[in-house]
Amino acid sequence: MIPRPHAWSVLDAPPPAPYPLEVSTEDVVAALAASPSSRPATYEGPDARPAAVLVALADGPHGDAGVLLTRRSRKLRSHSGEMSFPGGRLDPGETAEQAALREANEEVGLVAADVEVVGELNHLATVVSRSYIVPIVARVPAQLDLQPTSMEAERVLWVPLRELVRPDTWRVERWGEPPTSRRIYFYELDDETVWGATASMLTDLLGRLAR
Repeated sequence: MIPRPHAWSVLDAPPPAPYPLEVSTEDVVAALAASPSSRPATYEGPDARPAAVLVALADGPHGDAGVLLTRRSRKLRSHSGEMSFPGGRLDPGETAEQAALREANEEVGLVAADVEVVGELNHLATVVSRSYIVPIVARVPAQLDLQPTSMEAERVLWVPLRELVRPDTWRVERWGEPPTSRRIYFYELDDETVWGATASMLTDLLGRLAR
């Protein structure tokens, strides 16, 4: 269920990268090196919640890059059933990279020794949960057969980046009334919908590849 506001509309917007998109993890590494991440203003006050996610990428059997996504358990109180990257809040004294790797290990059993951190995407400040999210991008040697290893995730899948820019997959909506309206991105996969903060981070990644 998508919690749309009373005022919303569909926008006619091109996908962040052209279709077809044929890229490898090497192309992702080069794109990140050519376009460093930016940091939005952090929330002020004691309610700011630093968090990190792991955007794990691996080449598939045909050499094209895929991204690791999970579906959050429907038993969770927040964002239940939504598609997301492994991640969560930073523990005291943790860096964003350490938190992203720890959460990926706890949620899907991804071992830090199998991961090569290659950069970051733009940091994201969410409106509802007032989280400040640092997306850590990493490369995995292969698309490992990972399974949920905690109650937070109920499905794990590798999605080829080329599938995200298919004409029947990408769309954009405008939520709210100007001047406070905002764009919400959607990726309609065959049997899942990726939207919200996760879709924003994917859009950032694909836009870098296009550039």
